[in-house]
Amino acid sequence: MRHESRTSQTYKAFLKYLCDVGSFPDEQAAQEAAVSVLCVLEQRLFGEEDNDLEAQLPHKLRELLVRCDRHEAGPPPHKFGRDEMLAMVSTDLDVEPEDAEAIVRAVFSAVQAQISTGESDDISGELPPDLRDLWTHPS
Repeated sequence: MRHESRTSQTYKAFLKYLCDVGSFPDEQAAQEAAVSVLCVLEQRLFGEEDNDLEAQLPHKLRELLVRCDRHEAGPPPHKFGRDEMLAMVSTDLDVEPEDAEAIVRAVFSAVQAQISTGESDDISGELPPDLRDLWTHPS
């Protein structure tokens, strides 16, 4: 019971942080953004990096770091850059591409607040320069 309560509190803190940095109107919008961005990030990470990231996230966030149902049947992780990531998030959330960048930056900032510097550096090393810029300068 205590573990479940702590897990819920950690997740609530993540959503609150995300609402604050991303100016989302409510926790539902923040969660939808997190699911979208984490799904797209999952499609970009190779090898064990997604598992390493997942291991550092609270349980409820781990559940978000999986390919969403819509992308599950898609291609395996593949290389893509900033424009494709923003287009995928834009389509998924039904927002303009220029609005998708602020959403991605907010989610990246919230995720990095949950993981170690070493893990953040490892993910940065997996990303092409244009995506690395979003990851390393999320706000």
